[in-house]
Amino acid sequence: ISVLSFRLLPFLIYGPCFECQQSSADFRFYIENHTRNPDDLSRKQVRIYQLYSRTTGKHVQILGKKINANGDDGGKYALLVVETETFGSHIRIKGKESEHYICMNEKGKIVGRPDGRKQECVFVEEFLENNYTALVSAKYKGWYLGFNRKGRPKKGSRTTQRQQEVHFMKRQPKGRVDPLEEFRFTTVTKRTRRARRLKPNAKRN
Repeated sequence: ISVLSFRLLPFLIYGPCFECQQSSADFRFYIENHTRNPDDLSRKQVRIYQLYSRTTGKHVQILGKKINANGDDGGKYALLVVETETFGSHIRIKGKESEHYICMNEKGKIVGRPDGRKQECVFVEEFLENNYTALVSAKYKGWYLGFNRKGRPKKGSRTTQRQQEVHFMKRQPKGRVDPLEEFRFTTVTKRTRRARRLKPNAKRN
């Protein structure tokens, strides 16, 4: 058999889509291999930010087992470590200070747990048209993370996406500058030029 005939042998046996089938099989193997263990550290993206509550005007804070939305901007319990899976928008939210995760049990109650590997501690980010973010339970469909006006957690069974209680906004911790802020330019006007000229004179006097 010539070299050319040997190369054409797979096409004669399997048809012209032999390479397509092989590539598809390789891709399926890659996906299965990389999604088998959801806790693989190489597949996690870790971010640190605060969750501003639309109802309380304050931030979600994880005190341990107890969670509320009465945290101050820059408060140590309001600093959240958010672990995001690279496949999809599934996240786990942990308090940097308390090291407890936000979880939702079978009754829809929001609790803090030291181990966040269970499905009850996984939420899915939903980006809303009003620029807010809602967090729905990955295990209990239609149950959202929410807080009332006093900052107390709402039961997931009593929440809907339209409620303000489930609307949050991601914010940088106090003292940290958003990368976009560094690229903002100041418009130079006659007033700013005059202020710049007066500054050296003020130091001399």
